[in-house]
Order: sequence, then structure tokens, then C-alpha cells
Amino acid sequence: MTPTADWLQDLGIAELQRRMEEGELTAAGLTEGYLLRIAAYDKQGPMLNAVLEVNPDAMAIAEGLDAERRAKRARGPLHGIPLLLKDNIDTGDGMMTSAGSIALAGHYAMRDAHLVSRLREAGAVILGKTNMTEWANFMTQGMPGGYSSRGGQVLNPYGCGRLNCGGSSSGSGAAVAASLAAAAVGTETSGSILSPAVCSSVVGIKPTVGLISRSGVIPLAMSQDTPGPLARTVADAALLLGAMAGPDADDPATAAGIGRACRDYTPFLDADGLEGARIGVPRRIFHDRLPQDEGALFEEHLEAMRAAGAVIVDPAEIPSAAELVQYQSTVFRYEFKSGINRYLSRLAPHLPVYSLKDLILFNTMHHEEALRYGQDNLLLAEETSGTLTEPRYLEDRLTDLRLSRREGIDAVMKEHGLRALVFPGTAGASIAAKAGYPSVTVPGGYGSGGRPVGVTFTGGAYAEPQLIRIAYAFEQLRGMRRRPVWL
Repeated sequence: MTPTADWLQDLGIAELQRRMEEGELTAAGLTEGYLLRIAAYDKQGPMLNAVLEVNPDAMAIAEGLDAERRAKRARGPLHGIPLLLKDNIDTGDGMMTSAGSIALAGHYAMRDAHLVSRLREAGAVILGKTNMTEWANFMTQGMPGGYSSRGGQVLNPYGCGRLNCGGSSSGSGAAVAASLAAAAVGTETSGSILSPAVCSSVVGIKPTVGLISRSGVIPLAMSQDTPGPLARTVADAALLLGAMAGPDADDPATAAGIGRACRDYTPFLDADGLEGARIGVPRRIFHDRLPQDEGALFEEHLEAMRAAGAVIVDPAEIPSAAELVQYQSTVFRYEFKSGINRYLSRLAPHLPVYSLKDLILFNTMHHEEALRYGQDNLLLAEETSGTLTEPRYLEDRLTDLRLSRREGIDAVMKEHGLRALVFPGTAGASIAAKAGYPSVTVPGGYGSGGRPVGVTFTGGAYAEPQLIRIAYAFEQLRGMRRRPVWL
């Protein structure tokens, strides 16, 4: 039987760092422990299939960081901490970056993504890459969250309808829930951090677009793409967020965050953060399809927040909600071709694809492996010019901004003087994504059959500090997360 390193379950980053500082633990021992858990649970046992690839240099990096700690001092709170990255994030090492596609098997990036460089500078051990929904769930309609032609199907660690693992950062969420790493990095365009966080009963932070650089991340739609952390606690997610945030000359969107991004979000971990906080509850549209059990839990959470001193404005309706849900935006279709052509054009000459057209042809020629669910969205994207000059695209992008910002989140928060909005699960993911605004989701208990339920706090641009304060206080108040039963 494979050893399982059970002692690692649910240990937070601060506690791991304390044990390393006091000599009870080393980065190498910690890395070995997570590798044992990957061996025990990812491809056998419950077979999560969350980890796509392990860094061949992980142990050597950990040993080097141990030597550095002995010789001088730790770089900071992430020194020696093993992390996993979603498979659409470049690493200039011995691991591939494929967005889950067999067309990019063999693609080794020439350099680290900007966020990876920052994590390495902070002393993190990049442990491996996580499986994901192929091409960030843009490839086709009907593909299950967490499926990729290269990695297969990620499974839900809570065992509830095993395919219900969210998307597209499914592997990152499942791996964190099973303590296969201290934390992980995912990416979101619309729900792809928040959804797997809810499904795997972990914390997910979808930051303001531009808070964390996207350079070196395979794009879906650059107007909405953002990396972000998944972790078992708000404190761990906040640590990771601060390490990754900051400007990058290769991503113009980060310029808007100069002076607004924080290098350290841990000062906002305030157990009394709910006291006096005005939090709005948008109900119309966002509660229309809410399961009864999830709705009952949500009402309990609202009452608990009131008792903790929060001012719950209920309802606080978003003026544009009905129009936004009916409006069929084409932004993804146009931006995907532009972004993916740019990324693929820079690949090494031995690879088979350098454009979206090449990718479609490759998939067609390898249809048994590559097209289990089809490629309808890729075909539609290829029909566009790739220049973002189409009137329909420009109109849809401006409409998205108007409905999500000026007539949406900004309007309701200004009308009621709110610090945040609160949604059940991922009900508000789309409007926050279109606006480019931040959200933090926190475990909110379990519904029928043990299905994880989440609570999501959303705010305006660069509202991460106040959202972290509220989410942390909620987490301390409710403490709803429990580990998967098979652990």
C-alpha cells in the first residue's frame, strides 16, 4: 500500500512555515509528503486525476531552499511551500504547458510566466501541473468540466456525481481539497476559479483583471482572463494572491493596478471584518434556479452575518441583471482567435500547431483522441477575422461593460453604499467576470448527498482587501469546510 502522508491533511501555510522555522520539517520532507499523497490518491484510490504532471526538479528545488534557509534566512511565508499550477501556465522547466490538449503535448515553454517567476522569487516549490478543462472550456459545448484529451477526466474529491468538479481549473480545486499541495493556481475567464472552488469545498479568489499578470498564460479572452489562487483557507489564498500580484511590462492590464495592488494581503485577515460591513443581496435572477437545500443554507449564512454585525441590505437588486442574462455576448468567440493565434505563433518549430486553423486541422486528423466532444467553438472562432475589428465584437464588448459595470455592480453598490455583494455559489460569476471585478468564494457547507455549497463575495475594481476581510470573518464565523470523507 502506498504511504499517504496523512499528517499533511489540512495543514495551513503558516503552520507549515512554523514547523520549518523550528526545524520540525524541511521543504524536502514537505515536498516528499505531497508527492506521496499524489501517488496514493491521484491515479489510484479515489483516482482524482487532478495532477497532470509532476515537476522532475521539485525535490532538488526543495533541497536548495532548505540549504538557503540554513545559510541565511527564509525569503518569506512561501519559502519551501509546494504549489501546483494549472496546465495553461508557462513554466520554463521540465514540464509541458498544453491547456489539456494533445496538440500541445511536447510544448516546453522557453520561460516562466510572470506569476511563476514571482512565486519562485518568493521561495515556492513548483510541484507540478494540474489537469483542466481543455482550452479553458472553450473548445465545444457539452464537454464535462475537468475533461481534457491529454489528461482525461478530473473527478470530484467529494464523490458527488463524480464528474461535477467545476471548470476549468478543476484539477487545481480537486488537488487542494485532497491536500495534494499546500495551494494551487488556477485561471478564470468566467467562473473557472469560483466553480471548482465551490465544487471542491475550497477557497477561490478571482482577482480584478490585471491585478496578476497574464503574460505566459494561454489565453481564452484577454478582456476577462485572470490567474488566481485556490487554497483550503482564506489566509492561504491571501498569501498566494500577494505573492503573484503586481505590474508587468508584458501585460498592459497590470498598469492600472500600480498603487492599488498589495504585495501582502494578510493584514486584511480580520476576524471582526463583518462588523459594520454593508453587504448587498441581489436576488432577482441570481436566486431563480437555486436548489432548496442550498437556499436554506444561504439564509442561515445571512442570519449569522447579521448577528456578527454586518448590515445586510436585502434585496439589493442589480439593475441590469435581467438584460445581462438574456444578452448573448460573442466576446469569447472573437477574442479567442486573436489571443490563441498570438500564443501559438511563438511555439517551437517541432510542434504541429501555430494557429487556430492548425489546431482545428490537428484535432480533425486525430479525432478519436482529440474530439471526444467535438470542437464547435473552435470552428466558430476560426470564422472571425482575428483582428477584433468586427462591429459585433466591439458592440458586444462595450455592452458587456455597460451592463456589468455602470448599470450593474457599480450601480447597486453606489445606490446602497455597499462594501460587497454576496451570492450563493457561482450565481454572480458571470457579471463579475464581464466587469473584470474580484470575487472570493468560501465553503458554505454541504447540500443533499454531501454536495459542497459555496458563498461568494464580490466587489468593485481592486476591492480585494475588503473582500478578503469579509470572507475571512465569514470563514472564522461559520467554519463550514470539512475534508473529503475518504481521507
